[in-house]
This record gives sequence, structure tokens and C-alpha cells, in this order.
Amino acid sequence: MTAIMRNARLFFQGAYLSYVALFHWLRPAQYLATKVVNPLWQIMFFTLMGIYGSGGQSASFYIIGNAVHLTALNGIFGVTFSISGERWSGTLPYLFGTPANRLTLFLGRSLIHILDGMVGVFIGLMWGVLLLNLDMSQTDPVALITVILITSFSTAGLGLALGSLSLVTRNVMFVNNTAYLGLLILSGSNIPIERLPTVVQRISYALPLTRGISSARAIVAGTPFVEILPAMGMEFLIGLIFALVGYLLFRTFELQAKKRGTLDVF
Repeated sequence: MTAIMRNARLFFQGAYLSYVALFHWLRPAQYLATKVVNPLWQIMFFTLMGIYGSGGQSASFYIIGNAVHLTALNGIFGVTFSISGERWSGTLPYLFGTPANRLTLFLGRSLIHILDGMVGVFIGLMWGVLLLNLDMSQTDPVALITVILITSFSTAGLGLALGSLSLVTRNVMFVNNTAYLGLLILSGSNIPIERLPTVVQRISYALPLTRGISSARAIVAGTPFVEILPAMGMEFLIGLIFALVGYLLFRTFELQAKKRGTLDVF
């Protein structure tokens, strides 16, 4: 019981402190610009382009798709930087030197980003309701929150995997931007999955967000949660697989860095 309590404290304190350390330099205005203004531009741009560019879909298709896609801001950039920041700030040797449970330390990096990612989705949907007349009258709020939570978790799992790569590469921003923009194409947020080539469709369904976005659209349209439950189970599993892959990479890079004495080498 003592070990469980110790790991639980480490998990939650580590989650909080890593988030504070990542954003300690931000002023409220900068944070609000990222969480409030950025969702507005992304949703307005893709919705208007889709409607007037013969995208063939309703406004709600683009609004919901891009709102849920916003979880990738925290899931990819936030989670990745919470890991890579240890290296850039020179604290990685202290992290690897501690006897604390590695899995607890690793997974704790994603907790607050999962919650913050959900906030981004709600803000995006708010813009859709206020400015683009998104109809949410048939939406089950509990089901929608559940879908957003699971989707935010799955994108954080991808972020943990990408964050581990940051331990062996200098240009993690290139990796992050490629992943974020790739999900704009592959997740179905702006292009229906069925319009993609068959091979690309298979890739899409192996990535986070794809099932989360389609499930969110279904919930807003009034579909009962039980009908999208299998899709959400797969979305959770995909996030879990990415998180475990990230942890294995994290441990592998740690052991190799200790052997070679390259913890601080860029």
C-alpha cells in the first residue's frame, strides 16, 4: 500500500510540476492566444474553405473534425515538450538518476495535457456554436465528454512516443509539425476517410483521432453512445499501444545513453 501511495503521489506531482515547468515562461495572454485564438483560426479556415471550396460536406463536418483535432496541440506538442524539455534544460541526468518508478514518471507527463487538450476541444466547439451555428441540440453531453477524453488520451499516447524520439534527435519540432499536419489529412478531420486511397485508409485507422473524430460527429448527430462504444474501445487501445511503445523507447534510450555517456549530447 505504501508503494502504491508513493507512486500515486509521484504520478500526480510529476504531472503538475512538468506542466508548470513547461509553461512557466508563458504569460496569460500567450496561453489564451494558443487556447482561444488558434482554435478560432483553424476552425474558421478549414470550415469556410470546405464549404466554399466544393468540399461537399456540411459545416458541422469541418467544425467537429477540427475541434477534436485540437487535442493534438496538447497531445503532440505539449506531451513531447514535457519530455524533450528535460534534455534541453539539462535536467535529464537528474531524471534518469532518480530511483523513482520510470513508468510512473513517464505517464505522468501526459495527465494535465490530456485535460488541457479537452479544454481546447470545448473552446473549438464553442466557436462553432457561436459563429457557425453548430447545432448541438441532439448531443448527449456525457457521451461527448467521454469521447473527447478518450481521444485526448490517444493523442497523448502518440505524444509520448514522439517525446521519446526527442531524446535522440535535435529537431523534434520537425517531427511534431509533421505529425500534427499529417493528422489533419489522415484523421478525417477535413477529408472523409473513404476518399483516401485504400492503403492510406489503413494507416488512418491505425492512428489516434480517426475514430474519435467520427464518434464525436455521431454523438453530435444524436447517435447513442452504445453504438460508438467499439470504436472508442479501439481508440483507447491505440493510445495505449503508442504510450507503451513510447515507454519502451524511453527505457531503451535511457539505457543506451547511460552506457555511452550521452545524456547531454545533442
